[in-house]
Amino acid sequence: MPRTSTVNKLGRLTLQGARRVPEVTIFFWAIKALSTAMGESTSDYLVHAMAPQLAVVLGFVGFVIALAIQFSRQRYVAWAYWLAVVGVGVFGTMAADVLHVGFGVPYAVSSVLYGVVLLAVFVSWQRTERTLSIHSVDTDRRELFYWAAVVATFAMGTAVGDLTAVTLHLGYLASGLVFAGVIAVPAIGYWRLGWNPILTFWIAYVATRPLGASFADWMGKPRTAGGLGWGDGSVALALTFAIVCLVAYLTVTRRDVQSAGSPAYGAAQL
Repeated sequence: MPRTSTVNKLGRLTLQGARRVPEVTIFFWAIKALSTAMGESTSDYLVHAMAPQLAVVLGFVGFVIALAIQFSRQRYVAWAYWLAVVGVGVFGTMAADVLHVGFGVPYAVSSVLYGVVLLAVFVSWQRTERTLSIHSVDTDRRELFYWAAVVATFAMGTAVGDLTAVTLHLGYLASGLVFAGVIAVPAIGYWRLGWNPILTFWIAYVATRPLGASFADWMGKPRTAGGLGWGDGSVALALTFAIVCLVAYLTVTRRDVQSAGSPAYGAAQL
């Protein structure tokens, strides 16, 4: 029987039982990591290719348009969802960099600031919806909380990545390896030790941002700065191509579409 339409909590027409975000698969994590790296390299390229103020404005406009497209969908649509993630990646990077470059805020301070913002989003989301599971994102209000959390994770992850690579002098490659190790902790905890699936998901989600950004900087930055010298623009184009290929594959196969009857993420709540 086809799913019927209903009006959600904010009054917009959506499909009953339709989830607005993808299933968490290996493809999800692969594209998420690529999008974080792409957002970092694209942001760095734009702010050097044009006036930084203009780059930030363009990043914000692209971010708003991408989210508007995502919210106009009645169900999860791969290209619309990942376009929004890429938009968040580019603008989230700029938002974090503006505090440091434009206002001189140390990375340690901006990391804590964005961490507090993320915590506030999670607390509000939990108190309102009683779950932080992305498998329950099927209304506009829940999706607003979801994207607020995503923006905060991107901004926080950018600041934390710069903190380890620059302030703590680890360098881009070592910083990326550190965050690869960080991501392994919740992954092992979930698969082998039975840790809370929602908690482990969001820990890994936050950590993918500095992971991707660190490796993007390592590939794009000049050798004198500890990178491979491939150039931010070239790295951004290569990562964009990889994302497009994976999203096209998911669009055709629909391997990441949640079923209407799938339970909340592990049926667990924080």
